[in-house]
Amino acid sequence: MANNIKAEIRDSWGENRLIDGLYDPSASAKCRNGIFVGTRKDGVKIFRGIPFACPPTGKLRWKKPLPAPDSGRVFEAKYNGRTPIQTEWPSERASFYPQGEDCLYLNIWTGEEEAAGKTVMVFIHGGSYGWGGTADPLYDGFNFAKAHPEIVLVTIAYRVGMMGFADFSSIPGGEEYPDAPNLGLWDQIEALRWVRENIAAFGGDPDKVTLFGESAGGGSVSLLPYIPEARGLFRRVIAESGSVALTYSKAECQGLTRRIMKAAGAADMQDLLALSEEELQKVNQKVNMYNNFPMRDGVLIPEDPYEPYRNGQTADVDMIIGTNADETNYWINEVGGFIPFRMGVPIQYENNLRLLKPEDRKRARQYMKLTRGYSLWKISGFFTEIMFRLPAVRQAEEHSRNGGKAFMYFWEERSSLPHLRACHAVELAYVFGNTEDTVYTGEPADPVLSRQVQDQWVRFAGTGDPGTPELPWPAYEEKNRWTMILRRDSRLAADPAAEARKILSPILDYRLNASYAEMKFNVPFVWKSAGKMLLILLLIIGAILYFLLK
Repeated sequence: MANNIKAEIRDSWGENRLIDGLYDPSASAKCRNGIFVGTRKDGVKIFRGIPFACPPTGKLRWKKPLPAPDSGRVFEAKYNGRTPIQTEWPSERASFYPQGEDCLYLNIWTGEEEAAGKTVMVFIHGGSYGWGGTADPLYDGFNFAKAHPEIVLVTIAYRVGMMGFADFSSIPGGEEYPDAPNLGLWDQIEALRWVRENIAAFGGDPDKVTLFGESAGGGSVSLLPYIPEARGLFRRVIAESGSVALTYSKAECQGLTRRIMKAAGAADMQDLLALSEEELQKVNQKVNMYNNFPMRDGVLIPEDPYEPYRNGQTADVDMIIGTNADETNYWINEVGGFIPFRMGVPIQYENNLRLLKPEDRKRARQYMKLTRGYSLWKISGFFTEIMFRLPAVRQAEEHSRNGGKAFMYFWEERSSLPHLRACHAVELAYVFGNTEDTVYTGEPADPVLSRQVQDQWVRFAGTGDPGTPELPWPAYEEKNRWTMILRRDSRLAADPAAEARKILSPILDYRLNASYAEMKFNVPFVWKSAGKMLLILLLIIGAILYFLLK
């Protein structure tokens, strides 16, 4: 099945060509950088692979994106642009699509009927800032646009991994590349500039733009509201399983830099710039597992990433933010199954405990006592709280406390895949209406819940209020902490998991993350596990000797 999907994605590749002759004007859109001719399907116009920036190649490698040049020529818009350079990975299916440095393209879906002033929704994909792309079938916007012809849906690409988030400031010549640690964010901003300038050609209103994203995309739409160059390019955001906490300090970013230089056999930036695209891809194979998150550089992103929310910089942006009940369980499949997960998560937990003061280690142990059951799920729950839910709560707190409007959700509908439960990314099939895409859900997603969530997202994008008369959704405020519990029987709750929030919130100040680049194995769990294995081995040897000597 996996091989079939891989072949299907690769076979969808094609290059959009220049059109010299006649074309269908009803399937076209005149933009600043060209006239783009898409396709039509069952009442939906589809445009794929529209360039929004100059190719970031040659002298533009590791540089901020430049706008796509003006053009009056006519181009096909039938095929996705190339996927950003990344390691092929089963759950990141865009990685199977042809890759390259020339990857800054976007896709658009909208209803065929002629209309102006439509609400625009721009999706930013996830992938831990190291994977992902617009060619992933999960992000196909046809079903969404078919169900909501009043929306113009856009999906955008951005550089990831070593091409989009690498700090070269410590490398000779690296001072010429000050934007390299956050290039992926700059790509997103350039895409939003293109949308503002050109979306009217597709029936969209440039003043009615809502961003939504999941995981790294959720982190991105949380950071963009306080980046000055992004201001005015959108008015609302929906952050799914991502927040400003998905960032690294400058020190944390240096591990990737060292690995890039070693893998490339490079001494300076000139050596890196001399690498061919094929050589870059080989280097990436060695370092992609250690990719960075956006860097808290003190310029674009402050060391305290919540600070702009606290000082009211984001107050003019409306926000939905939320997380899934069992985010961390997603990594069971990502790390190779239950057994590697069973070994790795406790090791990561004990590495993080070492960073905490004694009083905060007590908080972690206190959290473990909140629920009964297998210790692995408690540790997994700890990371779900620290990495996802509580940062989202803090972001919503700061936003609502300082003039902004926020709505909070908590996703409980589970995957049918073993152990995953309501894991990271499980909501995506529902949001896009791609209910038959079971990569995370296991079984087809419930169409009723899918329609409900889509309607809530669309209502919010259009009006700033995701609620309905049947299911009102009040804004999040500290006095009640209203949270929409999303599942087949969705309901409103006040301050869910309040005790966990009160216990663990102070630990957020440590900026813990799930990076295992510098993980140490000299921890009690490893020694205990080794001791148990040794004991079992000795018992087996003893039993064998007993029967041999009997």
